[in-house]
Amino acid sequence: MSECSSAPFSTLHAYGEMYSFEKRLQTFSDWPFLEDCECTPERMARAGFVHCPSQSEPDVVCCFFCLKELEGWEPHDDPWLEHMKRSPRCGFLTLQKDPDTLQVIEFFRLEQERLGTYIRKMGGQKISQFRDEVHLTRKKLLTLFSKDPARNPV
Repeated sequence: MSECSSAPFSTLHAYGEMYSFEKRLQTFSDWPFLEDCECTPERMARAGFVHCPSQSEPDVVCCFFCLKELEGWEPHDDPWLEHMKRSPRCGFLTLQKDPDTLQVIEFFRLEQERLGTYIRKMGGQKISQFRDEVHLTRKKLLTLFSKDPARNPV
């Protein structure tokens, strides 16, 4: 099992609706593990996961709350344990009650935490992309302005 890239910005709103077990469960319509295994759609949804497959990875899931994405599921993998191993401080996992019974203030605090996680994750990805672009631009400039005529045939 491994981690994968994050959900796009357009899913931020949709993930906010995923406090509902039924909504999470609906995302598992093409889930490859249906019976005689630990990672059934019901167990995946109860552990906070949303199914977000790609063409090359049909078993990619993402926690709607902490945005931890996992792939490479095996039939014997327990979704709750795998989630706990990789994201032990996930606010959804540490929730002591059913999200449907949250008071308004509890929901807003949780939602604030979820959005903070999203902003940190997306900010980190943007910083990483910017660093990659700076590295490539620097490399191009060094090649372009090199004093070695063999490297700069102008």
